[in-house]
Amino acid sequence: MDNQKLLTNWQKKSLERAKLYKKHLHRADKKTTLRALPALHEEAFEHINCLTCANCCKNYSPRFKTTDIKRIAKLLQMKEGVFIETYLLLDADGDYVANAQPCPFLGDDNFCSIYEDRPSDCARFPYTDEDVIIKRQEITLKNATFCPAVYFVLEKLMEKK
Repeated sequence: MDNQKLLTNWQKKSLERAKLYKKHLHRADKKTTLRALPALHEEAFEHINCLTCANCCKNYSPRFKTTDIKRIAKLLQMKEGVFIETYLLLDADGDYVANAQPCPFLGDDNFCSIYEDRPSDCARFPYTDEDVIIKRQEITLKNATFCPAVYFVLEKLMEKK
């Protein structure tokens, strides 16, 4: 299928196909899938510009690990405790996450003000080039509802069956 056509109405199609994705990921050959991911990830980002979307930054928060907190607090010239009080809260899983949506570091132009020092979860997102896509299928399915790159990679994986 033409990639531009594939991305038309991707959010609606992603919701409609969620059960198919779940079934496919559950049955997928792990080795074959993992070998295909880097190329599919690259292909997705040839057609998708995160700066036109930023859904991840607008609607969800990464986990801020201790190393992220130390690095970002230093960048912002804040004490770690003040950084936590200002920008973070503990979620139900005991992880630090942003205390506001959209992310407080997201600008109106969809650029991240701490991009070079962003949390590791942000740097790895949308995990379409790593084993998270299979190992953490619930996250993959959730991400497909708001990230066109995840949708794109899942569709391409299903084409390869």
